[in-house]
Parts: sequence; C-alpha cells; structure tokens
Amino acid sequence: FGSEITRKYGDSLPDDIYTANCTGAGGQSFGAFIPRGLTLKLTGDCNDYMGKGLSGGKIVVRPPEGITYKPEENIITGNVALYGATSGKAFVSGVAGERFCVRNSGISAVVEGVGNHGCEYMTGGRVLILGQTGRNFAAGMSGGIAYVYDLDPNKCNKDLVKLEPLTDDDEKAAVKTMLEKHVQYTDSNLGHILLENWDDTVT
Repeated sequence: FGSEITRKYGDSLPDDIYTANCTGAGGQSFGAFIPRGLTLKLTGDCNDYMGKGLSGGKIVVRPPEGITYKPEENIITGNVALYGATSGKAFVSGVAGERFCVRNSGISAVVEGVGNHGCEYMTGGRVLILGQTGRNFAAGMSGGIAYVYDLDPNKCNKDLVKLEPLTDDDEKAAVKTMLEKHVQYTDSNLGHILLENWDDTVT
C-alpha cells in the first residue's frame, strides 16, 4: 500500500490521509518504509524492526485498554525499531527494546523507555524518551537531539555527544508539543502525569 501511495503521490500528501487501525500483534517490520500520508495505529504490540526506514508516515503503538500493568515498565515493541528512518513520526506508549532509532536521520519519535544502544549512530531527528535508557546510549550519535527524562549519565556514551539540561524556552515548547501529541495519540498515563506537572517535568 505504501509503495502504491509513493508511486501515485510521491511525497506530496499531508499526514493522515490514509489511516489503518490495527489490533493485535504487529509482526516483524510493522510499518517499514511507509510514506507520508499513511498512518498506522496499532493497539497491541509488535516485533523487531518496527518502522524500519520510515519515510514520512506515522506509527502509533499503544497497549489495549483495561490492562493491569504499567506500559512505561513493559516492552511493547521489539529491537531495532525505526532503524534507518528518514522522516515521519512515531508515538510508542511503552518501552522499546534494544537499538531504538539506530541511524535515525530525520524522524520525530516519542517512547517511554529504551533498551541498550538507543539512538546509536543517529544523524538527525528528535527523540523524546519519557523514562530510562539502557547502557551505551547515543554511541556514535553525530546529529539530532535526544531528550531523556530519566537519564543516567553513566549509561550514555559521551564520545560524540554533550549532555545539557533543558533550559531554552523554544526547546521546552517543542518538547511539550511532542509530549502533547504523544498523549493525544496514545492516551499515555505517564504522558498525562508529565503534562499535568509540566513545571516539575522540565526542571
């Protein structure tokens, strides 16, 4: 479907022209390479390589209603999600496995925690992580920005990156917008809490 959209419209469509609402388990490479204009909303979980090569589309992953566990403490998408993504958006209500956003060069993504080697070799884009990272975070990261709410500096590979507090008002506004979109699309309980206590969240 994505290839047909690209063949007919190229990169000219606005967001959300086509939306597929999915329920259950998304398999390997769910939403790989999807173009601008196509949105995939998954209620459930998915395997490795979610959004690989994302090319302008939008992916939303959230757990079912009525769950008894905390999404921000449980993995909802597997390893190497958004590998090599170039443009588009992703909102993940839960934790991603290892190597989240490796070689991301231009997407905007929100997730509630990541495993080891997150944002490895990232060259562009913006990633908002509402929880913790695994070890070796940002290894080889040469561009883009990662905003991490609960960052352990000892887990960050600081060879190429600099750690800074969030103090710029424009950046604070941009992060708040990302968080608001995350809540809008996923109804994340953690996102609601962080927004309701925004002044404390950004200090």
